[in-house]
Amino acid sequence: PSNYEAMANLMWCSTMALNGIISAGVPGDWSVHNIGHELTAFHDIDHARTLAIILPGIWQIFKYEKWEKLVQYGCRVWDIAKSEEEDIIDEAINRTVAFFESLGIPTRLGEYGVGETTIEKIVDRFNKRKWLAFGDREMVTPEKTREVLESRL
Repeated sequence: PSNYEAMANLMWCSTMALNGIISAGVPGDWSVHNIGHELTAFHDIDHARTLAIILPGIWQIFKYEKWEKLVQYGCRVWDIAKSEEEDIIDEAINRTVAFFESLGIPTRLGEYGVGETTIEKIVDRFNKRKWLAFGDREMVTPEKTREVLESRL
């Protein structure tokens, strides 16, 4: 709070993230948020923590569909230099999880007391709402949501 420049940068980044300008011209994938909101509703887990839980699962389950962007992320954000792209992706996911956990943010559902019962409730709610295909390419279905959540147990 006493560092004006740091706080100004934080507020600028927050504004850019919330107003959508950083996604201008590129497809956005809000599936992590949609699933995360359900965890908040059922277990009162704050939104940032739900994102840290769900994001690695989305990346694992949709690794091949998001291949190019995950390689780019691994190289540009984590400076991973490996010859095999799959190794870059796997390490990028692992480093992201390690980063969240280094901040004291658990990344597994079990660490919040969330189990199979909640997964079934979420899948059921998505079916009832007719959220049958969402995300950047409408790849996230209720069954894929189940896979993502189960991968994070």
